[in-house]
Amino acid sequence: MSAGGEDRSARRRSRLLLAGLLAVVGLILLLLALTVATGTVAGLEVVLALLLLAASYAVQRVARRETVYRDERRR
Repeated sequence: MSAGGEDRSARRRSRLLLAGLLAVVGLILLLLALTVATGTVAGLEVVLALLLLAASYAVQRVARRETVYRDERRR
């Protein structure tokens, strides 16, 4: 694998790791909002959790798109 391919692979892994961390934090925050928090704080936690989950999905999509649409010459 060339240096560019290794760099691309490392970038993809780091993006997927970031997406996973965002998803875990979002799910924990959502769980706390639905079980422990009350009132306005719970509403803010739900909104923040949904934003984190959406960001996680977006980061995953970017990482996967790079894999699907990589340079055709390498295949």
